[in-house]
Amino acid sequence: MAEIKSTLEKVLERAAAMGRASQEEMQAEESVKQGMRMAAEYLQGREIDFAGVFAAAGTSSDLVKKGLVQVFLRNITLPRDDDKQGAEKAMQGLLALAKGSGDLASIFKDMKGILDHYRQHHKEIRQQVENAFRQQMEQALAQQTGQKGLGMKMDPRLHPKFQEEWSRVKSDLDGQYNKVLQQHKDLVAQRFSVTL
Repeated sequence: MAEIKSTLEKVLERAAAMGRASQEEMQAEESVKQGMRMAAEYLQGREIDFAGVFAAAGTSSDLVKKGLVQVFLRNITLPRDDDKQGAEKAMQGLLALAKGSGDLASIFKDMKGILDHYRQHHKEIRQQVENAFRQQMEQALAQQTGQKGLGMKMDPRLHPKFQEEWSRVKSDLDGQYNKVLQQHKDLVAQRFSVTL
């Protein structure tokens, strides 16, 4: 019985030790968080002297950079409405970190092209879905009333089926563009030797 108890105590001690982070691990995590906070401040418009930050961070500068890169990459997303500033600001931050590296500049040029193409494609597809629904609504009304073109202006966006269909189409569109965008983000992460 004493042997069982000592084994149980050992297991509990190991579990407790696994739950506690070492001082080194906690400092590393804090350095990454420091980088994340700086990236958030940069994205909100604050100027950051990256070289000065890295010099002050000393041996943990790679961890600070990791936090910066992670936040910048997370902010390169497909635009909502006409907002493209967040992604472009994140790309500017990454370029500043890389000191204007030419290979990153070409990747970001491609990414901007993807985002611009997405905006245009999104607009065109939405208009096509709206037109198709408008036509269906007009045909259904004409069948019900027996008259064509009563002069009523119909807004297909108000129809619940439109929202359902648009949601499905948009999800497919977003999936395709997110896949391509993620490939470019992976290239950038490799450039900085950061895992996402």
